[in-house]
Amino acid sequence: MKHVTRFLLFILLGLLVSQAEADISLPALFSNNMVLQRNKDIPIWGHSDAGEVVTVEIDTQTTVTTADATGSWRIHLSPIKAGGPYTLIIRGNNTVTFKNVLIGDVWICSGQSNMQWAVRQSNNAEKEIASAQYPKIRLFSVKRTAAQTPQQDVTGTWSVCDSQSVANFSAVGYFFGRQLHKSLNVPIGLINTSWGGTPVEAWTSLPALQATSDYEPLHKRWTKRIAAHPKAQEKFKMDLKNWQIASDSLKTLEQKVPRRPRAPQGPNHPHRPSVLYNGMIAPLTPYAIQGAIWYQGESNAGRAYQYRTLFSTMIHNWHADWGQDAFPFLFVQLANYREIKEQPAESDWAELREAQQMALSLPNTGMAVIIDIGEANNIHPKNKQDVGLRLALAAEAQVYGKNKPFSGPIYKSMQIENDKIRITFDHANGGLKKKGEKLTGFAIAGADK
Repeated sequence: MKHVTRFLLFILLGLLVSQAEADISLPALFSNNMVLQRNKDIPIWGHSDAGEVVTVEIDTQTTVTTADATGSWRIHLSPIKAGGPYTLIIRGNNTVTFKNVLIGDVWICSGQSNMQWAVRQSNNAEKEIASAQYPKIRLFSVKRTAAQTPQQDVTGTWSVCDSQSVANFSAVGYFFGRQLHKSLNVPIGLINTSWGGTPVEAWTSLPALQATSDYEPLHKRWTKRIAAHPKAQEKFKMDLKNWQIASDSLKTLEQKVPRRPRAPQGPNHPHRPSVLYNGMIAPLTPYAIQGAIWYQGESNAGRAYQYRTLFSTMIHNWHADWGQDAFPFLFVQLANYREIKEQPAESDWAELREAQQMALSLPNTGMAVIIDIGEANNIHPKNKQDVGLRLALAAEAQVYGKNKPFSGPIYKSMQIENDKIRITFDHANGGLKKKGEKLTGFAIAGADK
C-alpha cells in the first residue's frame, strides 16, 4: 500500500512540475499559412515562463530574447523581402513550429455589414467561388467579439485562399486582395475584422473617444442604458416567452407571426463605444501591416456632423496604437441607396458621405466612390467586385506608386460666369463627357440655398 501511495504521489508531483513550466504560446494571428509583412520590422510575441529564454528562427534569421517577470516576450525580426514559403520556429521549454509562412503585404479589412458581406452573397457567387484558387492569398477572419476592456488575443486562423475558404470571407476584402495580388505579384494577407450594423465609435478606443467633445453624449446615453439593462432584460424574457406562445398559436392557424422581440442593449452590446476596438482591433495592433480598408457609415447616418469628428478620431487612434506612423487607410464612401429624387432634398446619407470625404484631409487616406453601383432598394448592394477593385486602384496609385487613374471625379470648386456656372473637378482624368441628350445630376439652389 505504501508503494502505491508513493507512486501516486510521484505522478502528482510530476504533473505539478509540468504545469509549472508553461509552454510557449502565441496569439491566434500566428498559425500555419500566415502572411508576415514584407520590408518592415516584424514583431513576434507571446507568453512563456518568466525569465525563459526564447529563440525565434525564420529563413536565415535567429533572434533571442528573455521573457519578462509576467512571462511576456516580444522580438522584432529584421525586414524580409516578399517570398516564401518559410517555416517559423519558436524555441523555449517547448518548440512551436509554423509552416507554409509567406512574406507579403497584410491588409486589415474592417467595418460593418458591407465589409462583412461574404463572397457567397455577392454577384456571380458560384463562378467567383469556383475560380478562387490563389495559394499566395491568405485569409484570416476574426470571430465577432465585444469586450469591455482591451483583449490580448482573438479567435481565428489563417487559411489558404481556395473555393472552400473564400465562400464566407469578406467579398470586398477578397476582391481587393485579388486585384493587388494580380497587380503586384506578391503574397497578400487579408484580416477580416468586421461586424454588421455597428457604429464607428464601437471601433474606437475609450481613451481616444474620451479626448473628444463628442464622447460625453455617447457616454450619458450608454450609462442610462446599462443602468436600465437588468430590468429591461427581465421584461425581454417575459416578452419573448409571450411571443413564443403567440407565435406557436398563429403558426397553427397559418397566420402571420409578429416580429420577435429585440433584446435590450447591455454592457457587451456591439454598438457600445469601444467594445469592438477592445475585442477585435486591440489584439491585432502589434501585428505588422501594410494598411487598412474600411467600409462603414450606414449606422452613423443621421449623426453626420458627429461622424466628422468620430471617424477622424478612429483613424488617428488606429495609427497611434499600431505604432506604424500614418499607414495607408482607404475607405469606401457610402453607395447610392433609396430612390433618386428629381430635386435636391435633405439626406442623412448625403451628409454622411460629405463627412467621409472630409477625412481625406488626413495623411495617407484614400476614398473609393461607389455612388453609381448601389441599389435603391438594397442597403447591401451585391456588386462587391467593383468596390474591391476601386479600393485596390486607390492602393495601387497612392500606396504602390502606379501611375493610373484611381478615383472618379470629385467636386473641387465653382465659378459664376454671367448666366453660366463653371464647375471644376479633381480626378477628371483629361476631361468629362456628357452621356445622353441631357446633363442630369445637377441643380441650382435658390436664394434660400
